[in-house]
Amino acid sequence: IVEELIERGVSRENIIISRSKDCDLRIWENCKRAVKGVGLVIHTAAVTGGVRIHLEEPGKIFYDNLVMWAQLMEAARQEGVKKFITIGSVTEYPINVELPLKETELWDGPMDEVHLAYATAKKALLVQSQVYRKQYNFNGIHLLMTNMYGPGDELTGTVIPVFARLMSEAQKRKVTSITIPINTESRRDFLYVEDAVRAVLLAAEHYDSPEPVNIASGDAISMKALVQLTARLFNFRGELQFDGFQEARVISRVIDAGRAEKEFGFKASTDLETGLEATIKSYKF
Repeated sequence: IVEELIERGVSRENIIISRSKDCDLRIWENCKRAVKGVGLVIHTAAVTGGVRIHLEEPGKIFYDNLVMWAQLMEAARQEGVKKFITIGSVTEYPINVELPLKETELWDGPMDEVHLAYATAKKALLVQSQVYRKQYNFNGIHLLMTNMYGPGDELTGTVIPVFARLMSEAQKRKVTSITIPINTESRRDFLYVEDAVRAVLLAAEHYDSPEPVNIASGDAISMKALVQLTARLFNFRGELQFDGFQEARVISRVIDAGRAEKEFGFKASTDLETGLEATIKSYKF
């Protein structure tokens, strides 16, 4: 986001980045300091890390995120920030609605228990922005981000870096077979980081409504096909085996990206193979 803002002519001196090491946003005074003199907040901070941490530390995930997010928006309101963009997650969607996922179905059922703590805190951001708009005329918008990937992604947690690491290690060990712990029937939408940044900045410029907006590619790929694509890009020619991990959890997230295109002209331009190839080249194994 910072690189794109500078590319668009924003002075680096006018961009404030609050890092957790020196600005813990769970502390109220730090929230006030972070938004002082700011006109636009793009709130990307989060305590997360994929399925494992969501399963093992749901209390921490819920508390840290809820406190940080709620306080920062309140500080922004008090400071008179003109626009506040919250980055939501497609995990906010119910697990039992028809695909593709549409914004009008966000409240139509229970969320996935694995991500319940994280997704509930995220959803609270949407509610906070909507009620602040109603009571204070505060301009907050909520973007429901799909699975994002690209250069700079950490090699932990999410599926693309995990698959890439498996392929890299297989090459180093010169093995002829890999067992992948996934459910092959699950389908996911993946959005390249440069497309995601473009979507956020388009929303910053052109979207000022209370309704949430999906930010996604609008396409989906099965986990099996994603593994096969990753293997091909690594030139891995061994056997791929799938162990049926969590067979009962065939949760697919196919996203309707129509509202973003209609409201502020966003349409993803990077196909998965091109983006995945650039991502793999960026990894330091």
